Amino acid sequence: MATDKELNDFLENVERRAFKQAVYAVRKDEAALDIVQDAMIKLAEKYGDKPVAELPALFQRILQTTILDYFRREKVRNTWVSLFSGFGGREGDDDEFDILSSYEAEEGSATESGADQLERAQTLRLIEEEVQKLPARQREAFLMRYWQDMDVAETAEAMGCSEGSVKTHCSRATHALADALKAKGITL
Repeated sequence: MATDKELNDFLENVERRAFKQAVYAVRKDEAALDIVQDAMIKLAEKYGDKPVAELPALFQRILQTTILDYFRREKVRNTWVSLFSGFGGREGDDDEFDILSSYEAEEGSATESGADQLERAQTLRLIEEEVQKLPARQREAFLMRYWQDMDVAETAEAMGCSEGSVKTHCSRATHALADALKAKGITL
């Protein structure tokens, strides 16, 4: 059974990676923060009494479910918004957007030239686009194994499949990404 300290330590260690995974999935920082917070609360409330060794797989499963729930809610919300979008819209609502106020400097960018920053940003954007094009199970396995540094057994448990399936999904994802990026002139 996990103690409160062990649970807190686990959540502290997984927080940043979970946030990056959620941002990668939903593309909105605020929504990603909510998703990670909800997943952490669910883990603490429902599974806080589980052994520490089971927490990573449980948390990944909760996080993935919470991300799927977000997409389901967004689909319903977007349906209603599109139905009522013709009512009461004002012209010029987008005129208040200020590019300078939305720009955020990245850490360590002071030592990197503008051309290097641009090239890195373009490369990361292309990689993200290609990862998004992967089939859902391949993307899920790839992100858990290589982004979350989970081992094959943990990933299999979190995904609810066999270890062989995880290996197959990861292999296919890796080859598909390598081929797609090579076609675009990117070699890693």
